[in-house]
Amino acid sequence: MSHDPTAADTTAAELPTLPTDRRTGCPFDPPAELTALSDRPVRRMRYADGHIGWLVTGHAAARAILADPRFSSRYELLHLPVPMEGVSGELPPAPVGDIIGLDAPEHTRYRRLLTGRFTVRRMRQLTERVERFTTECLDSMEQAGPTADLVTAFAQPVPALMICELLGVPYADRERFQTEVATLFDQTADAKAKGGAYMALLQYLNELVLAKRADPTDDLLSDLTTSDLTDEELAGIGGLLLAAGLDTTANMLALGTFALLSNPGQLEALRADPALAGQTVEELLRYLSVADPLPRAALEDVEVDGRLIRAGETVTVSVQAVNRDPRKFPDPDRLDIRRKAAGHLAFGHGAHQCLGQQLARVEMTVAIPALFARFPTLRLAVPPREVPLRDRSNIYGVISLPVTWDKE
Repeated sequence: MSHDPTAADTTAAELPTLPTDRRTGCPFDPPAELTALSDRPVRRMRYADGHIGWLVTGHAAARAILADPRFSSRYELLHLPVPMEGVSGELPPAPVGDIIGLDAPEHTRYRRLLTGRFTVRRMRQLTERVERFTTECLDSMEQAGPTADLVTAFAQPVPALMICELLGVPYADRERFQTEVATLFDQTADAKAKGGAYMALLQYLNELVLAKRADPTDDLLSDLTTSDLTDEELAGIGGLLLAAGLDTTANMLALGTFALLSNPGQLEALRADPALAGQTVEELLRYLSVADPLPRAALEDVEVDGRLIRAGETVTVSVQAVNRDPRKFPDPDRLDIRRKAAGHLAFGHGAHQCLGQQLARVEMTVAIPALFARFPTLRLAVPPREVPLRDRSNIYGVISLPVTWDKE
């Protein structure tokens, strides 16, 4: 095992914490301090509560850890890399239905039930509905234009409508559902408003599960009522799909649009060759890495990249650093839609790899080219530096994205 100088030669107070300040001059780049730490793939790090754990910035080490069952995702075993609003002390165990915070065998049971309902083939069957919802949003934008906040007019409604479709939310309830969702993910809303929206959505999901039991329709929740899952588990899974599937995709759509508008050569290449849409999405996922970081807890002593990680220590995989690892992706700080970005870890890796990744890919591959095809003169309505960023959330993105276009 190689010597780790940070383990013995550095006091706890001198160890780095997880860098979060993105003021690098480019809204799409990781924090400059994080980039500076990326020379060593696995290094010691000080956590918010004083715990001395690890930071992983190397692609190979990250893949090894995320695929290794000796590293746990259970919330109650983890130390938070940065303080979280409303959380002090130890994290509580995962609520019912939240498979992200579970290990095998509980995680395996849920995952097995859900995997068959999120296949590539099944998600591609939803393409026609994604196209319809995208067209509806673009029609509304055009009628209200020639200016819009792309977040509320486009980036949030498209995945919200798809979650409604997936869960089988009746059309009559969709406006109410979307209103509560918008409040829940509104970065400017206060804690009381968000709490009220969360409770309203939870209550609605419980009611929806009972409705599907009584009168099943062609949707995911109805499918799952034939399993051995309880009503509480079904509602919990519905909440997880909502939280995991909406905010990430919405921010990828908005931030991805911002990135392409800021890289006109890349946008022109996409417009010239729509067949690049799939590659563009993969490169945007790598380049932006909006869902970050991924913490794990060692269940036993494990050696990774020559470092001995002890049982009980938390390891934080920095997805944004890993996806900019030059050992995996040459010239990683450049957006290049012709790059073969396969192997990025934007959706995680291993047993907890994102279940809804294929749906997210379908949504982005349809929505982004459609937006630029409908509005060929689309551009920012404010200087890039004035676009407000979501830099205090574990899902990075923009709070709003003012855009404009020329009316014909």
